[in-house]
Amino acid sequence: MLASTAAWAEEAAAPAAAAVAVDTGITAWMLTSTALVLMMTIPGLALFYGGMVRRKNLLGTMTQSFAITCMITVLWAVIGYSLAFTGSSAFIGGFDRVLLSGLEKGSMALPNPFPESVFMMFQMTFAIITPALITGAFADRMKFSSMLAFMALWLVFVYAPICHWVWMFDETGAPIGFLAKMGVLDFAGGTVVHINAGIAGLVAAIVLGPRKGYGTDNMAPHNLSLTIMGASLLWVGWFGFNAGSAVNADGRAGMAMAVTQIGAASAALSWMVAEWLLRKKPSALGIASGAVAGLVAITPAAGFVDPRGALVIGLISGAVCYWGATALKHAMKYDDSLDAFGVHGVGGIVGAILTGVFAVESIGGVGGLLEGNGGQVMTQVYGVLITVVYTAVVSFILLKAIDMVMGLRVSADEEREGLDITQHGETVH
Repeated sequence: MLASTAAWAEEAAAPAAAAVAVDTGITAWMLTSTALVLMMTIPGLALFYGGMVRRKNLLGTMTQSFAITCMITVLWAVIGYSLAFTGSSAFIGGFDRVLLSGLEKGSMALPNPFPESVFMMFQMTFAIITPALITGAFADRMKFSSMLAFMALWLVFVYAPICHWVWMFDETGAPIGFLAKMGVLDFAGGTVVHINAGIAGLVAAIVLGPRKGYGTDNMAPHNLSLTIMGASLLWVGWFGFNAGSAVNADGRAGMAMAVTQIGAASAALSWMVAEWLLRKKPSALGIASGAVAGLVAITPAAGFVDPRGALVIGLISGAVCYWGATALKHAMKYDDSLDAFGVHGVGGIVGAILTGVFAVESIGGVGGLLEGNGGQVMTQVYGVLITVVYTAVVSFILLKAIDMVMGLRVSADEEREGLDITQHGETVH
């Protein structure tokens, strides 16, 4: 009997051991996806934002993306990853991976069949681009030192908790984060990245106030060729963002890649047509912004919808984000310099809610409104509202605290002279 029991135990243990063996194919895809997502910030976002500002702020704007990449890398290794992806609390992680303690060569990203080091790096690239997106809302006017302080605190007190709420699962794949337990769907960051960054950007733009001369001076982009190149790099990198979030090299990853392309292209055309009808000409900035809006909107839905759903999400998000970046901004009179809220905040909200409409059970395991699950739409709305309120309140507190301690904004003279020379002692001729 003892021999039979031992044999049974060995047989039972064998599948478990096989389940956690490193799959080199999946690991290779995740390594590639990680590099693609990092490319989205440097050089992608740096070029995209850099081309849209005035020449006197080009280096300052690009340096923000580069410096955030460096700082968040260190903070993610020190505390961010641990707060986001360890522990059993529904609201915040623990300290098991502080300074990446315990993360070894053989550590696995259970239940995924690839090393934890790869998962940590993949998630690091998301943590990098999210605060970098915020900088577009307050371009041309925040002190470099204050920007760094805000982003460091924001990672710890805003990004890490919300990341934990949405994406923290146990080793069996069961949800731990409280938004995940609610059933909120966010495949690749519509809530965690885009709504989060967009709302923080809106709050920052309001707290800092408009740029000097906003509404009267010429603040046209100085080099849209850089912006087009940046948008193109963002688009290509987004395949790592969305298809990589399948954490597998399978049919779901393939579908996520397909709907990402379709959503981006249809949104670009939607924005272009709306602008063409209303302003009589389709601008290069408009079609590039439309593509990014579509990429934002399809992000929460990428692993849950089919190509038909992606087409509709893209068409809706392109037009709505055009409205958000033009009519809404002018009506509310806030200076969202590079439309971080108009594209990422509005696009993220649209995409998150429409995920609840177009989700297909055979793709992501959850059906949406069109498959008879109308409750999923309300679940998505609750997730959006919780994220908006938490991000807005905490971001406001952090900004006000930094303003009291060290000041947020450059002086009027420094702003007129430009951030390149006043913050970094350099210029572009």
